[in-house]
Amino acid sequence: MKRTIIDASSLELTEKVVSIKRVTKVVKGGRNFRFTALVVVGDGNGHVGAGLGKATEIPEAIRKGKEDAMKNLVSVALDENNSISHDFLGQYGSASVLLKRSPEGTGIIAGGPARSVCELAGIKNIRTKSLGSNNKQNVVLATIAGLKQLKRPEDVAKNRGKSVDNIYA
Repeated sequence: MKRTIIDASSLELTEKVVSIKRVTKVVKGGRNFRFTALVVVGDGNGHVGAGLGKATEIPEAIRKGKEDAMKNLVSVALDENNSISHDFLGQYGSASVLLKRSPEGTGIIAGGPARSVCELAGIKNIRTKSLGSNNKQNVVLATIAGLKQLKRPEDVAKNRGKSVDNIYA
């Protein structure tokens, strides 16, 4: 599969912290507390990414998560009414997220983790359903995996050697 690298420096990215967890490691002298932050970044115009940051302090964990998310940006195929081009089931680990195309005026019908990914990707009309695991990290990554694998009708027509009208027929 061909990977396209998106230059994050040229995009105006907004960030959203999906979850912050306190992790404890028990050692001989007591407990060590660390924080993990799951951060989603996007430009609201078809680019979105997620990252995980770990540190002893919350702001540092968020900063690291944002940097990781900027390294993992993907491009999303949007149609004319800011929805996805076709229905798809994104999977990551035991989490599955059903992404359904919606007409204009539907809005974003999605749970917390999937909603933040769709909002930052610039999707305005979509219905999603989280299936399987409800682990926030896996739901976010399943949503991004599904959005990453969407194809534009023009690309499918070109691969099949047909016109776009023949694809819809």
